[in-house]
Amino acid sequence: MDLVVATDDDEIADHARAAGCEAVMTQSAIATGSGRALAAALARSVPPRFVVNLQGDSPFQPEGALAAVISALLAGAQVATPVIALDWDALDALRDHKSRSPFSGTTCARAPDGRALWFSKTILPAIRDEAVRRRTEPLSPVWRHVGLYGYAMDALTRFEQAAPTELEKLEGLEQLRLLELGIAITTVAVPPPLFDSSGIDTPEDIARVEALIALHGDPTPPLP
Repeated sequence: MDLVVATDDDEIADHARAAGCEAVMTQSAIATGSGRALAAALARSVPPRFVVNLQGDSPFQPEGALAAVISALLAGAQVATPVIALDWDALDALRDHKSRSPFSGTTCARAPDGRALWFSKTILPAIRDEAVRRRTEPLSPVWRHVGLYGYAMDALTRFEQAAPTELEKLEGLEQLRLLELGIAITTVAVPPPLFDSSGIDTPEDIARVEALIALHGDPTPPLP
């Protein structure tokens, strides 16, 4: 398994190499992290069977998320990505965060078998009779998406060959292109990370994560 940082930024590439990680420079015209991951994969001497793309704006991953995504790919998934079930306190925190940063954090509506039905920057689903559910159920029906994707090469290639869709552009979510192409996305349920940043999309998100690191310490282990 190869670990590669794919970027179009010299500063990021230099930082990765200084930390002992291989970096691949990709074209600035590539519009998505998934497309950048494909470019890095195609630059290998032997293209891989699978590509796992950890998004740079979601560095704090739940324990076991990577293994769960890889297991789903080996079991036949074309695309796999983690989701976290939100308890009511976590849902309240997400709602509060979105009142200030509405495009930070992504939710997922999923079928009972784990197949993704939709992703959105709004909180899905709407909850009828929420007060009753809060009294009777420990978890809300909301799943938060984690920015980690695993792809079979065919699915990733089809994604990059297709033009961005209007819904993808409206939401700013590249995975919607996959769903509109008819490519199934398997979601894998994972436990929450040590602290939940809901992604890093705005200056406010950076400040929030810096405060969490100051309080809890950096959960990301150093490279060996």
